[in-house]
Amino acid sequence: MILGTGRRAALTALAVGLALTGCTRVRDHQGFILDQTLVSAIQPGTDTKDSVLNTLGRPSFTSDFTGERDWYYLSRTTRNMAFNQPRANEQTVLHVRFDEKGNVVSVDKKGMEQVADIRPYGDKTPTLGRHKSLLDELFGNIGTVGAGGKGAPTSDNPH
Repeated sequence: MILGTGRRAALTALAVGLALTGCTRVRDHQGFILDQTLVSAIQPGTDTKDSVLNTLGRPSFTSDFTGERDWYYLSRTTRNMAFNQPRANEQTVLHVRFDEKGNVVSVDKKGMEQVADIRPYGDKTPTLGRHKSLLDELFGNIGTVGAGGKGAPTSDNPH
């Protein structure tokens, strides 16, 4: 069956359009939606845990080490192309610290400087020390079993 020129052009345009939609940028937001006005309203010495909870909502996570005296609000925007791994485009970590009575002591905001770019080295993790071959691994202990060492029994000490 022979397609007409108009139909062929329409099918080609449709195929190209579908192929290009797979290459679009995908933006995603994770965590707390940061409102600068609300964040700047939190004042050390004035606010308490209850007022921070009413203003910002529940924290993304709290510190396990200080008995919930540190609250963290995490906001991250990522983007990626099609099926690639998403990368952080913007990130803000808001750290609110409280004293023993529940009063705000400090409000600290950090950005992208907290993001660590870790790139694995191929499929193997490099280690220090000697590189052993398969044969070294299989036959490396031959002759060492029963050799006199620190914990080996002697004739003076039968234990």
